[in-house]
Amino acid sequence: MKICFLTENKTEHEGILAEHGLSLYIETGGKKILFDSGATDTFAHNAEKMNIDLSAVDYAMVSHGHYDHTGGFPLFMKINDKAPLYLHRNAMRKSHGTENGRIEKNHCGIRWSEEEFSSMEKRIVRTDGPVKITNDIIITGTVPKAEGFVPSERFYYRDESGEFVEDDMSHEQCLVIRENGGLYIFSGCCHRGAVSSLKAGQRMFPGMPVKLFAAGMHLYGADEETRKAVIDTMQKEAVEKIMPVHCTGIRAICEMKERWKDRCVIAVAGDVFDERV
Repeated sequence: MKICFLTENKTEHEGILAEHGLSLYIETGGKKILFDSGATDTFAHNAEKMNIDLSAVDYAMVSHGHYDHTGGFPLFMKINDKAPLYLHRNAMRKSHGTENGRIEKNHCGIRWSEEEFSSMEKRIVRTDGPVKITNDIIITGTVPKAEGFVPSERFYYRDESGEFVEDDMSHEQCLVIRENGGLYIFSGCCHRGAVSSLKAGQRMFPGMPVKLFAAGMHLYGADEETRKAVIDTMQKEAVEKIMPVHCTGIRAICEMKERWKDRCVIAVAGDVFDERV
């Protein structure tokens, strides 16, 4: 298992760019996976600096339909002529966030042009429920909400009548990999809850320990009580190593570092983790 952060909100590496977004390149079981593509083409710039050949990627996946995880895919599909792109069937909603109780004017959904989407469409695989890529690689499809989950941020999109309705974020999905006797679970933003994403991953391979949970956990707007409840639950689930990135929020990251110590890894763009060592 090799995990390379092509895009993240921060970096410590000369020549590597950071942006508000997430993109991971993963090698496992002889397969190469692109998990999200960040907000722009930055992922490709960083991949070149890191000597990563994007044309050799076997599978590409969209964690959910927001611009900061999907902006680079049109370029990726030009660089790579073989990898299918796994996209949830509800991911094309033009979701709008809120600010000061009002729905924002500009949408935060996927911002591909019609021409870009048309050029990619033949290689897009629509997901809903779990999709088995190999015996050891599964995409969860829609992440079921864990009991008691309350979103820290709500999104809205226009329905067929043109009225704003709440986006249930059913297009949020996780990547789950079985390797080294355990599970590696990857989530883009955990808009349905970090605990929900963790449990969705565990259900793909019941009874197996979680070696790593790497995710944007969307706790930056959560209160202290909510953060504590999430962290407590993840500890009870005996997550061996944790990588809180992107939208997790600095308070939650610091609190996780206190709990997991060296087993909480603060990853940045340009970092490479070789789990085989």
